[in-house]
Amino acid sequence: MENSIQKNYNFTKLIRFSIPTIAMMVFMSMYSIVDGAFVSIFINTNALSALNIAYPLFNVVIAMGVMLGAGGSAIIAKKIGETKFQEAKENFSLIVYTGIALGLIMTIIGGIFMKPLLIFLGANNVLMNYCYDYAFTLLLFTTPAILQMIFQYLFITAGNPHLGFGLTIAGGCLNIILDYVFIVPLNMGISGAALATGLGILIPSTVGILYFSFNRKGSLYFVKTKIHMPVLLHGCGNGSSEMVTEFSNAVITFLYNLIMMKYIGEDGVAAITILLYVDFLLKAALLGFSMGVSPVISYNYGSQNIEQIKKLFKYCISFVLATSTIIYIVSILCAPYLTGIFAHNNAHVYKLAMSGFMLYNISFLFSGFNIFSSALFTAFSNGKISAVISFLRTFLFLSAGLLLLPPLIGIKGAWIAVTISEGLSMLMSLFFLIKYRKVYQYL
Repeated sequence: MENSIQKNYNFTKLIRFSIPTIAMMVFMSMYSIVDGAFVSIFINTNALSALNIAYPLFNVVIAMGVMLGAGGSAIIAKKIGETKFQEAKENFSLIVYTGIALGLIMTIIGGIFMKPLLIFLGANNVLMNYCYDYAFTLLLFTTPAILQMIFQYLFITAGNPHLGFGLTIAGGCLNIILDYVFIVPLNMGISGAALATGLGILIPSTVGILYFSFNRKGSLYFVKTKIHMPVLLHGCGNGSSEMVTEFSNAVITFLYNLIMMKYIGEDGVAAITILLYVDFLLKAALLGFSMGVSPVISYNYGSQNIEQIKKLFKYCISFVLATSTIIYIVSILCAPYLTGIFAHNNAHVYKLAMSGFMLYNISFLFSGFNIFSSALFTAFSNGKISAVISFLRTFLFLSAGLLLLPPLIGIKGAWIAVTISEGLSMLMSLFFLIKYRKVYQYL
């Protein structure tokens, strides 16, 4: 059976192939927004702030899953391109088993050190109970969360992106329904929101295990394997850029929370929480596209189809630049409505979020190019350059801006730090794309 990443793609076919992954990421962002909206509307904005205080812990979990999924996917797709099918299956099995082991270890460590971690992240007496209830409940689903992220990549590599999309919809719908049931009729508070999220995660992770266990006609399924450290190290190194992005998100969220607590208080944390939700929603299409096309690029790199690589690069850059412009325009038009979902009952939080968003949203013009550039080098199994782009974009430039600008120009510095970071990162992405154009021959 031909894996769909083996096809030759024109622009239309590439977009059609990536649509399930784009839709999956958009839907994921939408149901995370619904999660926050239920908390804000039916509990209060302090509970919404608590989500953002606790969420860096879950960012670290996601970072581990994305690292294994993105890095492993590039290795496996390349092996398929080289017609090393048995090695691809063995590497696939090793990646998944490693994810399960890592999830169990993180669950134990998180359970032991939960309160000290939350205090470090900025939970005060007003927010601590909310933070602990949310974080501890979500901790129980650490292993399924890692598997969900791994399978999102590997469904694409297996040539079945529609399955990942369908499972994400199913999990998201369950999350939304249970959010209402647990928070409103059952009055479970913020623990109910976490439980709804966790049960939604169980659907793609459980079905993923069943699919890759019993679908023996597919290109990937579980086989006997052994610990092969070079593969694990290569996979982790190759996926390090995606890991850096998620881990940096945790650090940046932490810094934003500290700055908002210092300058504004709990309402400031609620405002930045709203902006981060909207940021995830509007960038979801670009994240999904980059995730969706990466295995196709990896396959053609493995099979050394240079002509197809050149076409793919041209198609991808065109799509990313056009979509980034559309997203910026949409962000201006829809900002009042998106902000109002969370802060309709708190005028102060609404005003803070809106004033910040009009400075923050300029970053959308640059971020798509940076997201794709990082994903491109991951697809070429150059985790080093991919990680450098991600590190500069999501950590170094942004954290420097957050630490330096607010003391100089006040809270406006926190809002424009993201735009400055994305602009500088775009220059660095262009530098690396020009430097390596002859190595990978995409230009």
